[in-house]
Amino acid sequence: MFTSWRSFKRAPHETHWRERKMVPCTLKNKYYFWASTFGNIHGNFQMHKSFTFVGLNLNLSDCPPLGLESLKVSDDQLESSSYLSVGLGPHRGRLNIQSGLDDDDEYDGAWCAGVEDQEQWLQLNALRPTLFTGVILQGRNSIWSLNWVRTYKVQFSNDSSVWQPCMNGSEEAVFIGNEDLETPVLALFPEPSVAQYIRINPQTWFSNGTICLRAEVLGCPVPDPDSPHFSETESGSSDDLDFRHHNYNEMRKLMKSVNDKCPNITRIYTIGRSYTGLKLYVMEISDNPGKHELGEPEFRYVAGMHGNEVLGRELLLNLMQYICREYNQGNQRVIQLVKDTRIHLLPSMNPDGYETAYEKGSELSGWALGRYSFEGIDMNHNFPDLNNIMWDAQELAINKRRVSNHYIPMPEYYTSTEALVAPETRAVISWMQDIPFVLSANLHGGELVVTYPFDCTRDWIPRQDTPTADNDFFRWLATVYASTNLVMANPERRICHSEDFLQHNNIINGADWHTVPGSMNDFSYLHTNCFEITVELSCDKFPHASELPIEWENNKESLLLYMEQVHRGLKGVIRDKDTRAGIANAVIKVDGLGHDIRSAVDGDYWRLLNPGEYKITVWAEGYFPRIRHCSVGSEPHATICDFTLTKTSQDRLKQILASGGKIPRDNQVRIRAMRMRKLRASTKILNRRREQQRLNKIKRK
Repeated sequence: MFTSWRSFKRAPHETHWRERKMVPCTLKNKYYFWASTFGNIHGNFQMHKSFTFVGLNLNLSDCPPLGLESLKVSDDQLESSSYLSVGLGPHRGRLNIQSGLDDDDEYDGAWCAGVEDQEQWLQLNALRPTLFTGVILQGRNSIWSLNWVRTYKVQFSNDSSVWQPCMNGSEEAVFIGNEDLETPVLALFPEPSVAQYIRINPQTWFSNGTICLRAEVLGCPVPDPDSPHFSETESGSSDDLDFRHHNYNEMRKLMKSVNDKCPNITRIYTIGRSYTGLKLYVMEISDNPGKHELGEPEFRYVAGMHGNEVLGRELLLNLMQYICREYNQGNQRVIQLVKDTRIHLLPSMNPDGYETAYEKGSELSGWALGRYSFEGIDMNHNFPDLNNIMWDAQELAINKRRVSNHYIPMPEYYTSTEALVAPETRAVISWMQDIPFVLSANLHGGELVVTYPFDCTRDWIPRQDTPTADNDFFRWLATVYASTNLVMANPERRICHSEDFLQHNNIINGADWHTVPGSMNDFSYLHTNCFEITVELSCDKFPHASELPIEWENNKESLLLYMEQVHRGLKGVIRDKDTRAGIANAVIKVDGLGHDIRSAVDGDYWRLLNPGEYKITVWAEGYFPRIRHCSVGSEPHATICDFTLTKTSQDRLKQILASGGKIPRDNQVRIRAMRMRKLRASTKILNRRREQQRLNKIKRK
């Protein structure tokens, strides 16, 4: 039977496939199909119209990856002709899998054949009849060796005994593979074939290496009622949300549509621009958007710091849609959350990097493309390293208790126009200063684990458990997310790459994983009042669009429950006893915890704490200190613990001076504010320079 295949008209950034006509491969005459259209759009391989399989109508809207990279394909489904070592077995032949620090361990960076000849193969059992349409190949991930496959053939089988080659007309097709370790290379089959098994058969490889590859297979499952793996519908989500990848313009439109549907509880604002001028949009969700309400905590989610780690971006777009819809439908949990919390969602901190990865697509962007800013900056190492400033001061201090453990000013050099600070990083720092955030999470991808501060080790040790004073509460926060994430909570899940985080209940101190000087989490904790963790959402940094519904279900409860943790601990207002006005920048000390926080502009404060009895001391410049004992319960709402402070009398000040003492001054706040003003001034200068450069380029054109 004759079939016509052609490509869609494409945008400039889409992969182009020439028009072609071909005869489909059929095995044992079991399946027949006709009249379909094929194309590649952002890595999502589209099949349109319909296929007819022996009286069954099959509507194929998408031929996605089968899931080697996402681990939807289990290790048991992969076999090989031979393998070089256990760590280079067929289970490691997965697109973008990362090796451990050392080669030759049990978690190496590819499948490598044990014999160097043209009879070697990596085989996938799809478990059910599947229309195979293509393969994506990558070399071995390694810092010690160079190995990749240059050309290969493909065979299909229904029973793993009788094999038929994929043909290109009258000849067996030979596909072009790789010329480096990391760049994914796509090959579409000239004759897509229905089968249960597929083999990748290397023919040539890098001359100084051996047969090693990582792969993804593209295919559409075929309805087969006789198969035990047959199901009419794939698992997904019952929520009617916009499950697809959104580029910059599409993201703006979606956010605008949410704002239109929920104008009374949403507001869109920007905190700055990327290097190329793309705005950093934030969605605010509150019952009184645009205003900080006394006693109401501020919460933020940040996604897309690494532009190619895209799941967080889509989850935040899903989350804003979900909250809007559920609020309008009267969901009491969501209504309470919106009423009691001011929520800020930044879905794309690195829009420049995302656009780069998006142009290649979900399978072809590789492991690193789009990770960095336009200038090549890793923004998770780009914040001021306040950890070592604090630790160095503690080492030199005679009285370590006098060393500030909070609100540490950024270093002077960091505020200059010459400092290598991304405009996106500058924008986020300014945002942190403007809003008294209490709790945050930074959404990443490429692993399944939740990390908590500190992210940086002392003395530049590569990895070492480096806890904060609030280690117990940070572990609680990490556990809240990890234990309710449906994938992390599954004790049978496969590890992503080489780290077994299951043994740590899927949470780990960031520095005990790998040291990250200048992380956003550490800066947030040491420079502001905000507690922040990192959530690594998935093994696959750029999941295929077809996987987004189930990823939403995996993370929905975690996202909601984590936000609700902002209401744990203590909160209150610190006021002047005589005027009743709120006192800003009052210091709140918890006895036994070496990390203080400060009151916001209106005098309100929030101190995240586990259940227990606490001795709290509050002081402010020009006031006598005050001590109270406050109790934190296990209920998910904060205990109110207000303070009134009495001003220090002039007579008392004279006594202090007469006795040779010094009047306590809050220089930490002054220096911090001064450095922030300098950072903002240098940011304005750099923004003007970039804008002028853009205008000059336009004039030259």
